[in-house]
Amino acid sequence: MRETFVGTAGVHGRMDASTPRTGLQLQSLVKRDGTLELAIAPVPIPEPAPDEVIVRVEAAPMNPSDFGLLFAGADVRAATQTGTARDPRITAHVPDGALAAMSARLDIAMPVGNEGAGVVVAAGSSDAARALLGKTVAALGGAMYSQYRCLQVEQCLVLPEGATAADGASAFVNPLTALGMVETMRRERHTALVHTAAASNLGQMLNRICIAEGIPLVNIVRKEEQADLLRTMGAAHVCTTSSPAFVEELTAACTATGATLAFDAIGGGSLAGQILACMEAALSRDAKDYSRYGSAVHKQVYIYGGLDQSPTTFRRSFGMSWGMGGWLVMAFLQKIDPADAQRLKQRVAAELTTTFASTYAHEVSLAGALDLANIARYGKNETGQKFLINPNRDAAA
Repeated sequence: MRETFVGTAGVHGRMDASTPRTGLQLQSLVKRDGTLELAIAPVPIPEPAPDEVIVRVEAAPMNPSDFGLLFAGADVRAATQTGTARDPRITAHVPDGALAAMSARLDIAMPVGNEGAGVVVAAGSSDAARALLGKTVAALGGAMYSQYRCLQVEQCLVLPEGATAADGASAFVNPLTALGMVETMRRERHTALVHTAAASNLGQMLNRICIAEGIPLVNIVRKEEQADLLRTMGAAHVCTTSSPAFVEELTAACTATGATLAFDAIGGGSLAGQILACMEAALSRDAKDYSRYGSAVHKQVYIYGGLDQSPTTFRRSFGMSWGMGGWLVMAFLQKIDPADAQRLKQRVAAELTTTFASTYAHEVSLAGALDLANIARYGKNETGQKFLINPNRDAAA
């Protein structure tokens, strides 16, 4: 598989003869018989409309939020790989239970990748589009596991001078999620936060935000080395689920911070219920009057991830003033005033290499992302093992 290489837009925004007409894209296909196929396919690159640009994608993170579309609930541990090293194809089976919820995507090859960054190599005729020519931009537009993406100008965020595509690859999902959590806390009139999977890139961003703004934050991690990492970053309250005293330690942290709002990346299992129970215990610790309905202070857990795909279970031991629900950053951004959303994006751009810096353990090509050994590694969602795709890595020059 080869692409046709590169150029810039003409004076009126039309692509010249050297601009690529096709590029490669990672696609996920679920067939009606339950077969999942992951492959790299050539796709046409459209002529940019007046307010559109063509971005040569040079970095796109592999986020847990991408894996639902990519793997479609299939057991990739039993996947098989065929094809060649440069043109691999992955096949796996989607369980019947997961297949039932996918009728709208059956037999449709779907592009993957929520966000990424690269260089604008062609632009439409508008001044706003042409102003981006040659600029390195981050984008939240879907289908970012592609060599080239046609995007609206408003989907792009110009990176600061000197920032690389890798610096900006994760400029949207994690930073805006962390900022959205703090905004949600304020809008719902809470004063402190609890966050799970807290040693992740997102968790480290949230920790930096809360330290800078004086917001009490309770960090929950799985391993003691993750707790040590956060403490070296200045985290004041870190609780480890593997500790025999986890419940007591979490209750003490909720007491010290007054946290009544939590964001849970785990989703499955009993952790969300444990957080609510510890919040209730903290609130009730100094109560002067007994109530069979528990504390009147509302406690809320938002599940925003699914690192654990098992059912969410809890023992209702936290009174009657509580809530548990879902939270998505895109839904949050669509709900708030556009000016507020733009303010958050501009903060990300200004603090891209500090507050919102991301680190990656591995960089792979599109073909490398479909290597079974790599799938086994990034499919574990392990902290500190984040993968970055460079769709143009190993491309012909």
